Amino acid sequence: MEDKRKILFDEMPFSYKLLKDKKALVYYKGKEVFTAIGKDYNKLERVIAVDNKYELQLFLAKITGNFKRGNER
Repeated sequence: MEDKRKILFDEMPFSYKLLKDKKALVYYKGKEVFTAIGKDYNKLERVIAVDNKYELQLFLAKITGNFKRGNER
């Protein structure tokens, strides 16, 4: 299991908003952290179609990368 502390499963910190011009905004705890376009957008659509909440959270965590550096609140 990738999420040893079960943060993705319990808290579900990531959310997204699909835009009409083949872009998606990815949010972490309500703050925008990433814009998915191109390949990332296409993969996101496929993960959404699977309809598995944990897989979606895991995918969003992976595409956002390491955006937290320790000084965010």
